[in-house]
Amino acid sequence: MSKRLQDKVALVTGGSSGIGRASALAFAREGARVAIADVNVEAGRATADAIKQMGGEAFFIQADVSSAAQVETMVAKVVQTYGRLDCAHNNAGVSGAGGPTADCPEEMFDHIIAVNLKGVWLCMKYEIAQMLKQGGGAIVNTSSAAGLVAWPGLTSAYVASKHGVVGLTKAAAVEYAQKGIRVNAVCPGTIRTPMVGGLTDPKVETRFATLHPMQRVGEPDEVAQAVVWLCSEAASFVTGHAMSIDGGFVAQ
Repeated sequence: MSKRLQDKVALVTGGSSGIGRASALAFAREGARVAIADVNVEAGRATADAIKQMGGEAFFIQADVSSAAQVETMVAKVVQTYGRLDCAHNNAGVSGAGGPTADCPEEMFDHIIAVNLKGVWLCMKYEIAQMLKQGGGAIVNTSSAAGLVAWPGLTSAYVASKHGVVGLTKAAAVEYAQKGIRVNAVCPGTIRTPMVGGLTDPKVETRFATLHPMQRVGEPDEVAQAVVWLCSEAASFVTGHAMSIDGGFVAQ
């Protein structure tokens, strides 16, 4: 069976764990050469090593997506190493402590927006520039179910940042629709990742599960499979879409 992304080059930010790690591994399974970017060096390199152990090609780049200089260097290193950039999963993000809007410290608001929203914009800025040079590509941004509806208990800064990711996705999709670049977003519900604390406690997991009509939390690979599909030719007429992967959460 042919691999959907054979000989393609993929970049995954936030690739050290959770959805990003699952996405990097899924890209590799489909034949892509993968660049993994993260601020966590040890875990990021571990993701690259896991791909190499399964017979794939990968390398790690330390990068803070809230820094324009580091993002520019990140994309340049991908092109320097593999010659092009076909697929990008802009996944790096932070959550911040919960609490009502009036209690959110300004520093936390600024940090969440800098990573989750500005970071996605910076990644697209440099990824799109490269994709225009080579004649096309596909980008998937990680938003959230909280990018489509408010989620009680999450800080409003996080909800705002993830709504902003959907807006950036739609705007860029329209701007580059005739340039061979497709831009989509995934909007996960509760996924079993390090960012979602407490899932090792059955009572906590049950509480999260009951928020979703499917009565369970999602697995990172369930999001990764959607990311790979959106980057593949199977999704050639899909752009500007915010795909819910949430067990029915936003359908309620």
